[in-house]
Amino acid sequence: MAMKIRLARGGSKKRPHYAIVASDSRMPRDGRFLEKLGTYNPLLAKDSEDRVKMDMERVQYWLGQGAQPTDRVARFLEAAGVLAKTERKNMKKAEPGERAKKRAEEKAAKAAAPTEE
Repeated sequence: MAMKIRLARGGSKKRPHYAIVASDSRMPRDGRFLEKLGTYNPLLAKDSEDRVKMDMERVQYWLGQGAQPTDRVARFLEAAGVLAKTERKNMKKAEPGERAKKRAEEKAAKAAAPTEE
């Protein structure tokens, strides 16, 4: 059974509230889970202590059982000092799209062309 430590969404529309849960990876995001490990409230300030709350003892237990944290939960665990920080690179994030590249090429060609008067 592949285990995940992930977020299960709750709350109303545009007012999200998440539970940090240990669940089987085959279960739906908001579906059945084995244990609730904590909460995450993204509406609170980033420096608020109540933004992310976790039962670290149980998180350690599930990690010991082979549960894999999702990317967002892994970031919470890195901030808490439970997991080692991993370097993330998204090389394509700052790269412009196809149309922007084409516009830049046209602009460069227009600027390089000699102007006749």
